[in-house]
Amino acid sequence: MVNDNYETKYDVFHSYLVRTATYAGEEEFPAIKSCNEMPNKVVPFSEAMKSNYNDFDCWVCFYELDYLFIRFWNDSKKYLPRLRKFKGVISCDFSLYANMPLVMQKYHIYMGRALANWLIDNNIKVIPNVRLGDERTYKFAFDGLYKGDVVAIGTIGTTKRKEERELVVNAIKKTIEVLEPVDIVIYGSLPSDIKENYPEVTFHVFENYNFKKMKEKQHW
Repeated sequence: MVNDNYETKYDVFHSYLVRTATYAGEEEFPAIKSCNEMPNKVVPFSEAMKSNYNDFDCWVCFYELDYLFIRFWNDSKKYLPRLRKFKGVISCDFSLYANMPLVMQKYHIYMGRALANWLIDNNIKVIPNVRLGDERTYKFAFDGLYKGDVVAIGTIGTTKRKEERELVVNAIKKTIEVLEPVDIVIYGSLPSDIKENYPEVTFHVFENYNFKKMKEKQHW
């Protein structure tokens, strides 16, 4: 699929990210096998890339606004040496908005999977992120993920409004139904009814890093 001589500035679709990929489903998303390890601490990409951040005993995630980590897609190799210092990475969480064209939602899933494939190629441990939009995305969002594997889901900013809460609750339920994970990493908050209704799943909940730092500063 990829011409070895094409890995230049002209490679606008970043073919090097999927040089070794195997593909799954009609949309041909890169298949991602989880490392199936459990994070001890989680830090967002933008914080982890700061020169004065030196706690490498944690995992990097992308549960923040897209503009804070799109640079990783644009110039992935630049950040590889820094990412190697951490224990692992939860794959990119590019946004899926309800009013976003479906083709763009598919492309955002592809972007996250392509970067995950490349990180694994570079011997970095990866836990796949699961991001669903509306019910249309249920048909393809799980393609290339493996049943029983550890996966991660971000819930920050999605559990206050009723409509948003319903979307995230349905997304978690669908993930459990399709992938049958024993362990799920949750970044943000976990709806109480989910935990009560799925006792067979262990949810490893990590508080929003920025909210946690704010509480620490204010001594809550």
